[in-house]
Amino acid sequence: MSAKDILTIDDFDLKGKTVLVRVDINTPMDPEGNILDDMRIKSHMPTLVDLHEAKVVLLAHQSRPGKKDFTTMKAHAARMSQYLGREVKYVDDIFGTCAQNSISAMNNGDVILLENVRFYSEESLERSAAEHAQSHLVKKLFPYIDIFLNDAFAVSHRAHLSILGFTEILPTGAGRVMEKEILSLDRGIKGGARPCVFVLGGAKVDDSLKVAENVLTSGGADKVLFTGVVANIMLAASGIDIGKTNMDFIESQGYTEQIEKARNVLEKFSGKVSLPVDVALSDNGKRVEVQVEELPNGNLPIYDIGLETIVAFSKELKNAKTVVLNGPAGLSEMADFSLGTHEIIKAAINSEYSIAGGGHISAEIRNLGFEDNFSHLSTGGGACIDYLAGDMLPGVVALKEAAIKRKLTK
Repeated sequence: MSAKDILTIDDFDLKGKTVLVRVDINTPMDPEGNILDDMRIKSHMPTLVDLHEAKVVLLAHQSRPGKKDFTTMKAHAARMSQYLGREVKYVDDIFGTCAQNSISAMNNGDVILLENVRFYSEESLERSAAEHAQSHLVKKLFPYIDIFLNDAFAVSHRAHLSILGFTEILPTGAGRVMEKEILSLDRGIKGGARPCVFVLGGAKVDDSLKVAENVLTSGGADKVLFTGVVANIMLAASGIDIGKTNMDFIESQGYTEQIEKARNVLEKFSGKVSLPVDVALSDNGKRVEVQVEELPNGNLPIYDIGLETIVAFSKELKNAKTVVLNGPAGLSEMADFSLGTHEIIKAAINSEYSIAGGGHISAEIRNLGFEDNFSHLSTGGGACIDYLAGDMLPGVVALKEAAIKRKLTK
Protein backbone atom coordinates (compact mmCIF):
# COMPACT_ATOMS: atom_id res chain seq x y z
CA MET A 1 0.00 0.00 0.00
CA SER A 2 1.16 3.54 -0.68
CA ALA A 3 -0.05 7.07 -0.05
CA LYS A 4 -1.14 7.19 -3.72
CA ASP A 5 -3.85 4.67 -2.84
CA ILE A 6 -5.52 7.02 -0.37
CA LEU A 7 -7.01 10.50 -0.39
CA THR A 8 -5.38 13.28 1.61
CA ILE A 9 -6.24 16.82 2.68
CA ASP A 10 -5.15 17.98 -0.78
CA ASP A 11 -7.98 16.04 -2.43
CA PHE A 12 -10.80 17.97 -0.73
CA ASP A 13 -12.23 21.47 -0.87
CA LEU A 14 -12.27 22.08 2.88
CA LYS A 15 -13.18 25.76 3.11
CA GLY A 16 -16.29 26.16 5.22
CA LYS A 17 -16.66 22.41 5.68
CA THR A 18 -17.09 20.64 9.01
CA VAL A 19 -14.28 18.13 9.22
CA LEU A 20 -14.13 15.35 11.80
CA VAL A 21 -10.53 14.35 12.47
CA ARG A 22 -9.57 11.26 14.44
CA VAL A 23 -6.27 12.14 16.08
CA ASP A 24 -4.05 10.17 18.44
CA ILE A 25 -2.98 12.44 21.28
CA ASN A 26 -2.81 9.65 23.87
CA THR A 27 -0.06 10.85 26.20
CA PRO A 28 1.76 9.82 29.38
CA MET A 29 0.21 11.68 32.31
CA ASP A 30 1.12 11.97 35.99
CA PRO A 31 -1.36 11.23 38.82
CA GLU A 32 -2.32 14.92 38.94
CA GLY A 33 -3.38 14.87 35.28
CA ASN A 34 -0.39 16.75 33.89
CA ILE A 35 0.89 15.82 30.44
CA LEU A 36 4.42 14.40 30.58
CA ASP A 37 5.18 13.99 26.87
CA ASP A 38 3.31 15.96 24.20
CA MET A 39 5.11 14.58 21.12
CA ARG A 40 1.90 13.20 19.64
CA ILE A 41 0.04 16.45 20.26
CA LYS A 42 2.73 18.38 18.38
CA SER A 43 2.68 15.88 15.52
CA HIS A 44 -0.88 16.87 14.56
CA MET A 45 -0.18 20.59 14.21
CA PRO A 46 0.50 20.41 10.43
CA THR A 47 -2.94 18.85 9.95
CA LEU A 48 -4.67 21.54 12.02
CA VAL A 49 -2.79 24.34 10.28
CA ASP A 50 -3.87 23.02 6.87
CA LEU A 51 -7.50 22.93 8.06
CA HIS A 52 -7.55 26.61 9.11
CA GLU A 53 -10.46 27.45 6.78
CA ALA A 54 -12.61 24.55 8.01
CA LYS A 55 -14.59 23.84 11.16
CA VAL A 56 -12.55 21.14 12.85
CA VAL A 57 -13.99 18.56 15.25
CA LEU A 58 -11.36 16.38 16.92
CA LEU A 59 -12.05 12.89 18.22
CA ALA A 60 -9.39 11.26 20.41
CA HIS A 61 -8.76 8.90 23.31
CA GLN A 62 -6.64 8.91 26.45
CA SER A 63 -5.49 5.58 27.89
CA ARG A 64 -8.10 2.88 28.48
CA PRO A 65 -10.52 1.75 31.22
CA GLY A 66 -8.81 0.51 34.35
CA LYS A 67 -5.69 2.64 33.91
CA LYS A 68 -4.84 5.51 36.28
CA ASP A 69 -4.47 7.96 33.38
CA PHE A 70 -7.87 7.12 31.87
CA THR A 71 -9.17 10.65 32.06
CA THR A 72 -10.75 13.53 30.16
CA MET A 73 -9.30 15.44 27.20
CA LYS A 74 -9.31 18.81 28.99
CA ALA A 75 -5.53 19.02 29.46
CA HIS A 76 -4.97 17.94 25.85
CA ALA A 77 -7.17 20.76 24.53
CA ALA A 78 -5.22 23.30 26.58
CA ARG A 79 -1.86 22.00 25.30
CA MET A 80 -3.11 21.95 21.70
CA SER A 81 -4.24 25.55 22.09
CA GLN A 82 -0.72 26.55 23.11
CA TYR A 83 0.88 24.97 20.06
CA LEU A 84 -1.80 26.06 17.58
CA GLY A 85 -1.83 29.66 18.79
CA ARG A 86 -5.62 29.76 18.99
CA GLU A 87 -8.26 28.10 21.13
CA VAL A 88 -8.96 24.41 20.88
CA LYS A 89 -12.24 24.23 22.80
CA TYR A 90 -12.74 21.22 25.04
CA VAL A 91 -16.28 19.79 24.91
CA ASP A 92 -17.29 17.52 27.79
CA ASP A 93 -19.36 15.24 25.55
CA ILE A 94 -18.80 12.73 22.75
CA PHE A 95 -21.99 12.62 20.68
CA GLY A 96 -24.82 13.94 22.87
CA THR A 97 -26.73 17.23 22.72
CA CYS A 98 -23.80 19.24 24.08
CA ALA A 99 -21.47 17.92 21.37
CA GLN A 100 -24.07 18.45 18.64
CA ASN A 101 -24.84 22.01 19.73
CA SER A 102 -21.12 22.84 19.96
CA ILE A 103 -20.56 21.63 16.39
CA SER A 104 -23.59 23.53 15.10
CA ALA A 105 -22.31 26.77 16.63
CA MET A 106 -18.85 26.58 15.02
CA ASN A 107 -17.42 29.17 12.65
CA ASN A 108 -14.71 28.68 10.05
CA GLY A 109 -11.35 28.26 11.77
CA ASP A 110 -12.84 26.96 15.02
CA VAL A 111 -11.43 23.77 16.55
CA ILE A 112 -13.14 21.70 19.22
CA LEU A 113 -11.95 18.54 20.97
CA LEU A 114 -14.66 16.12 22.02
CA GLU A 115 -14.47 14.01 25.15
CA ASN A 116 -12.37 10.84 25.45
CA VAL A 117 -13.98 8.52 22.91
CA ARG A 118 -13.10 5.48 25.02
CA PHE A 119 -15.57 6.70 27.64
CA TYR A 120 -18.06 5.17 25.18
CA SER A 121 -17.78 1.40 25.64
CA GLU A 122 -18.48 0.49 22.00
CA GLU A 123 -15.40 2.39 20.82
CA SER A 124 -13.01 -0.46 21.56
CA LEU A 125 -15.07 -3.26 20.05
CA GLU A 126 -13.35 -4.89 17.06
CA ARG A 127 -15.94 -4.73 14.29
CA SER A 128 -16.22 -4.11 10.57
CA ALA A 129 -16.66 -0.58 9.23
CA ALA A 130 -20.24 -1.39 8.22
CA GLU A 131 -21.09 -2.61 11.74
CA HIS A 132 -19.49 0.43 13.36
CA ALA A 133 -21.43 2.73 11.03
CA GLN A 134 -24.62 1.57 12.77
CA SER A 135 -23.43 2.73 16.20
CA HIS A 136 -25.09 5.56 18.13
CA LEU A 137 -21.89 7.59 17.99
CA VAL A 138 -21.75 7.59 14.19
CA LYS A 139 -25.49 8.11 13.72
CA LYS A 140 -25.55 11.05 16.15
CA LEU A 141 -22.52 12.89 14.73
CA PHE A 142 -22.93 12.06 11.04
CA PRO A 143 -25.55 14.78 10.26
CA TYR A 144 -23.14 17.48 11.45
CA ILE A 145 -20.02 16.35 9.56
CA ASP A 146 -19.02 16.83 5.90
CA ILE A 147 -15.66 15.02 5.74
CA PHE A 148 -13.80 12.48 7.90
CA LEU A 149 -10.01 12.44 8.16
CA ASN A 150 -8.09 9.67 9.90
CA ASP A 151 -4.86 11.14 11.28
CA ALA A 152 -4.42 8.52 14.01
CA PHE A 153 -1.87 6.12 12.53
CA ALA A 154 -0.88 4.85 15.97
CA VAL A 155 -4.35 3.36 16.56
CA SER A 156 -5.08 2.29 13.00
CA HIS A 157 -4.03 -1.31 13.64
CA ARG A 158 -7.24 -1.52 15.70
CA ALA A 159 -10.63 -2.05 14.07
CA HIS A 160 -12.20 0.47 16.46
CA LEU A 161 -15.34 2.53 15.98
CA SER A 162 -13.74 5.98 15.61
CA ILE A 163 -11.20 4.60 13.12
CA LEU A 164 -13.66 2.82 10.82
CA GLY A 165 -17.24 3.92 11.53
CA PHE A 166 -17.32 7.13 9.50
CA THR A 167 -15.38 5.75 6.52
CA GLU A 168 -18.49 3.95 5.27
CA ILE A 169 -20.72 7.00 5.04
CA LEU A 170 -18.56 10.13 4.67
CA PRO A 171 -15.94 11.31 2.17
CA THR A 172 -12.77 10.03 3.85
CA GLY A 173 -9.08 10.82 3.67
CA ALA A 174 -5.85 10.93 5.63
CA GLY A 175 -4.47 13.76 7.73
CA ARG A 176 -0.82 14.80 7.51
CA VAL A 177 0.41 12.39 10.21
CA MET A 178 -1.16 9.41 8.48
CA GLU A 179 0.08 10.54 5.08
CA LYS A 180 3.66 10.98 6.33
CA GLU A 181 3.66 7.63 8.13
CA ILE A 182 2.64 5.73 5.01
CA LEU A 183 5.05 7.58 2.72
CA SER A 184 7.96 7.22 5.14
CA LEU A 185 7.44 3.59 6.13
CA ASP A 186 6.90 2.59 2.52
CA ARG A 187 10.25 4.13 1.71
CA GLY A 188 11.76 1.88 4.36
CA ILE A 189 10.11 -1.39 3.34
CA LYS A 190 9.79 -0.91 -0.40
CA GLY A 191 13.27 0.30 -1.03
CA GLY A 192 14.56 3.77 -0.93
CA ALA A 193 18.28 4.36 -1.46
CA ARG A 194 20.44 1.24 -1.12
CA PRO A 195 21.79 -0.46 0.83
CA CYS A 196 18.85 -0.58 3.26
CA VAL A 197 19.61 -1.94 6.73
CA PHE A 198 17.09 -2.78 9.47
CA VAL A 199 18.04 -2.98 13.15
CA LEU A 200 15.46 -4.97 15.08
CA GLY A 201 15.66 -5.04 18.87
CA GLY A 202 13.49 -4.85 21.94
CA ALA A 203 11.42 -7.61 23.45
CA LYS A 204 8.64 -8.04 20.87
CA VAL A 205 10.28 -11.12 19.41
CA ASP A 206 7.41 -12.47 17.31
CA ASP A 207 6.81 -9.04 15.74
CA SER A 208 10.49 -8.54 14.94
CA LEU A 209 10.75 -11.94 13.28
CA LYS A 210 7.70 -11.12 11.15
CA VAL A 211 9.27 -7.81 10.11
CA ALA A 212 12.55 -9.53 9.21
CA GLU A 213 10.73 -12.18 7.18
CA ASN A 214 8.70 -9.53 5.36
CA VAL A 215 11.47 -7.12 4.42
CA LEU A 216 13.96 -9.83 3.48
CA THR A 217 11.45 -11.79 1.41
CA SER A 218 10.25 -8.68 -0.44
CA GLY A 219 13.79 -7.43 -0.98
CA GLY A 220 12.99 -4.25 0.92
CA ALA A 221 16.02 -4.76 3.17
CA ASP A 222 19.54 -5.75 2.21
CA LYS A 223 20.44 -6.72 5.74
CA VAL A 224 18.86 -7.13 9.18
CA LEU A 225 20.87 -6.65 12.38
CA PHE A 226 19.41 -8.13 15.54
CA THR A 227 19.76 -6.71 19.07
CA GLY A 228 17.81 -6.92 22.33
CA VAL A 229 15.83 -9.96 23.42
CA VAL A 230 15.17 -10.91 19.81
CA ALA A 231 18.95 -11.22 19.32
CA ASN A 232 19.11 -13.63 22.26
CA ILE A 233 16.46 -15.76 20.55
CA MET A 234 18.45 -15.64 17.30
CA LEU A 235 21.66 -16.62 19.12
CA ALA A 236 19.90 -19.59 20.72
CA ALA A 237 18.53 -20.56 17.31
CA SER A 238 22.04 -20.43 15.85
CA GLY A 239 23.27 -22.98 18.38
CA ILE A 240 24.78 -20.63 20.98
CA ASP A 241 24.17 -21.62 24.60
CA ILE A 242 23.01 -18.27 26.04
CA GLY A 243 22.87 -19.57 29.60
CA LYS A 244 20.08 -20.73 31.89
CA THR A 245 19.12 -17.25 33.15
CA ASN A 246 18.50 -15.96 29.64
CA MET A 247 16.69 -19.10 28.52
CA ASP A 248 14.50 -18.96 31.63
CA PHE A 249 13.58 -15.37 30.75
CA ILE A 250 12.67 -16.39 27.19
CA GLU A 251 10.50 -19.19 28.57
CA SER A 252 8.83 -16.86 31.11
CA GLN A 253 7.83 -14.52 28.26
CA GLY A 254 6.32 -17.38 26.26
CA TYR A 255 8.92 -17.03 23.51
CA THR A 256 10.35 -20.58 23.45
CA GLU A 257 8.48 -21.46 20.24
CA GLN A 258 10.01 -18.40 18.57
CA ILE A 259 13.41 -20.12 18.55
CA GLU A 260 12.30 -22.43 15.74
CA LYS A 261 10.95 -19.45 13.77
CA ALA A 262 14.27 -17.68 14.30
CA ARG A 263 16.10 -20.77 13.04
CA ASN A 264 14.03 -20.66 9.86
CA VAL A 265 14.93 -16.99 9.32
CA LEU A 266 18.63 -17.80 9.76
CA GLU A 267 18.48 -20.68 7.29
CA LYS A 268 16.36 -18.87 4.72
CA PHE A 269 18.32 -15.62 4.73
CA SER A 270 21.88 -16.73 5.41
CA GLY A 271 24.24 -13.86 4.72
CA LYS A 272 21.56 -11.19 5.17
CA VAL A 273 21.28 -11.50 8.95
CA SER A 274 23.83 -10.33 11.54
CA LEU A 275 23.86 -11.34 15.21
CA PRO A 276 25.89 -9.99 18.15
CA VAL A 277 29.38 -11.45 18.56
CA ASP A 278 29.64 -10.15 22.11
CA VAL A 279 27.18 -9.01 24.77
CA ALA A 280 27.08 -7.06 28.02
CA LEU A 281 25.99 -9.00 31.09
CA SER A 282 24.70 -7.55 34.34
CA ASP A 283 26.69 -8.63 37.38
CA ASN A 284 24.59 -7.02 40.12
CA GLY A 285 24.09 -4.00 37.89
CA LYS A 286 27.72 -3.82 36.74
CA ARG A 287 28.44 -4.11 32.99
CA VAL A 288 30.54 -7.16 32.12
CA GLU A 289 31.29 -7.84 28.44
CA VAL A 290 31.88 -11.35 27.07
CA GLN A 291 32.02 -13.06 23.69
CA VAL A 292 28.81 -14.97 22.96
CA GLU A 293 30.78 -18.25 23.01
CA GLU A 294 31.66 -17.56 26.67
CA LEU A 295 28.03 -17.24 27.82
CA PRO A 296 27.69 -20.79 29.21
CA ASN A 297 30.55 -20.06 31.65
CA GLY A 298 28.35 -17.74 33.67
CA ASN A 299 24.70 -17.41 34.58
CA LEU A 300 24.16 -13.67 34.21
CA PRO A 301 21.42 -11.87 32.27
CA ILE A 302 22.20 -10.21 28.92
CA TYR A 303 21.36 -6.50 29.14
CA ASP A 304 23.04 -5.04 26.03
CA ILE A 305 25.13 -5.79 22.97
CA GLY A 306 28.90 -5.66 23.46
CA LEU A 307 31.45 -3.14 22.21
CA GLU A 308 32.71 -5.30 19.33
CA THR A 309 29.15 -5.71 18.08
CA ILE A 310 28.47 -1.99 18.51
CA VAL A 311 31.48 -1.15 16.31
CA ALA A 312 30.51 -3.69 13.63
CA PHE A 313 26.82 -2.68 13.56
CA SER A 314 27.68 1.03 13.56
CA LYS A 315 29.91 0.49 10.53
CA GLU A 316 27.05 -1.25 8.71
CA LEU A 317 24.73 1.68 9.45
CA LYS A 318 27.23 4.35 8.46
CA ASN A 319 27.62 2.64 5.07
CA ALA A 320 23.85 2.29 4.57
CA LYS A 321 21.77 4.75 2.56
CA THR A 322 18.49 3.82 4.30
CA VAL A 323 18.23 2.72 7.96
CA VAL A 324 15.19 1.51 9.88
CA LEU A 325 15.41 1.10 13.67
CA ASN A 326 12.82 -0.67 15.78
CA GLY A 327 13.34 -1.47 19.43
CA PRO A 328 16.28 -0.77 21.79
CA ALA A 329 19.49 -2.81 21.82
CA GLY A 330 19.24 -3.48 25.54
CA LEU A 331 18.01 -2.10 28.85
CA SER A 332 18.74 1.45 27.76
CA GLU A 333 16.91 2.92 30.75
CA MET A 334 19.89 1.74 32.84
CA ALA A 335 22.92 3.98 32.30
CA ASP A 336 25.44 1.11 32.19
CA PHE A 337 23.44 -0.67 29.50
CA SER A 338 22.41 2.22 27.27
CA LEU A 339 25.60 2.19 25.19
CA GLY A 340 24.37 -0.16 22.47
CA THR A 341 21.10 1.69 21.89
CA HIS A 342 22.71 5.13 21.94
CA GLU A 343 25.55 4.22 19.57
CA ILE A 344 23.17 2.55 17.12
CA ILE A 345 21.08 5.74 17.10
CA LYS A 346 24.15 7.92 16.52
CA ALA A 347 25.30 5.71 13.63
CA ALA A 348 21.86 5.70 12.00
CA ILE A 349 21.76 9.48 11.51
CA ASN A 350 24.67 9.23 9.07
CA SER A 351 22.46 7.52 6.49
CA GLU A 352 20.63 9.41 3.75
CA TYR A 353 17.24 8.34 5.11
CA SER A 354 16.64 7.19 8.69
CA ILE A 355 13.42 5.83 10.17
CA ALA A 356 12.68 4.89 13.77
CA GLY A 357 9.69 2.90 14.91
CA GLY A 358 7.51 4.22 17.70
CA GLY A 359 7.72 3.45 21.38
CA HIS A 360 10.98 2.97 23.27
CA ILE A 361 13.45 3.68 20.46
CA SER A 362 11.75 6.97 19.53
CA ALA A 363 11.76 8.02 23.18
CA GLU A 364 15.50 7.34 23.39
CA ILE A 365 16.10 9.39 20.23
CA ARG A 366 14.21 12.33 21.69
CA ASN A 367 16.02 11.98 25.02
CA LEU A 368 19.34 12.21 23.18
CA GLY A 369 18.18 15.29 21.29
CA PHE A 370 18.44 13.61 17.88
CA GLU A 371 14.79 13.96 16.86
CA ASP A 372 15.60 16.44 14.11
CA ASN A 373 18.41 14.24 12.79
CA PHE A 374 16.03 11.45 11.82
CA SER A 375 14.07 11.57 8.58
CA HIS A 376 11.04 10.03 10.30
CA LEU A 377 10.08 9.06 13.83
CA SER A 378 6.93 6.99 13.79
CA THR A 379 4.09 7.95 16.14
CA GLY A 380 2.96 4.34 16.33
CA GLY A 381 4.45 1.45 18.28
CA GLY A 382 2.23 -1.54 17.49
CA ALA A 383 0.88 0.05 14.32
CA CYS A 384 4.37 0.74 13.02
CA ILE A 385 5.69 -2.77 13.58
CA ASP A 386 2.51 -4.28 12.08
CA TYR A 387 2.96 -2.12 8.99
CA LEU A 388 6.63 -3.06 8.67
CA ALA A 389 5.65 -6.72 9.05
CA GLY A 390 3.34 -6.40 6.05
CA ASP A 391 0.11 -6.69 8.04
CA MET A 392 -2.97 -4.88 6.74
CA LEU A 393 -3.90 -2.13 9.20
CA PRO A 394 -7.71 -1.81 9.37
CA GLY A 395 -7.55 2.00 9.44
CA VAL A 396 -5.30 2.17 6.38
CA VAL A 397 -7.36 -0.42 4.50
CA ALA A 398 -10.48 1.67 5.18
CA LEU A 399 -8.74 4.72 3.71
CA LYS A 400 -7.87 2.79 0.58
CA GLU A 401 -11.42 1.48 0.21
CA ALA A 402 -12.80 4.99 0.70
CA ALA A 403 -10.53 6.29 -2.07
CA ILE A 404 -11.71 3.56 -4.44
CA LYS A 405 -15.35 4.31 -3.60
CA ARG A 406 -14.87 8.03 -4.24
CA LYS A 407 -13.26 7.39 -7.64
CA LEU A 408 -16.10 5.09 -8.65
CA THR A 409 -18.78 7.61 -7.69
CA LYS A 410 -17.18 10.57 -9.46
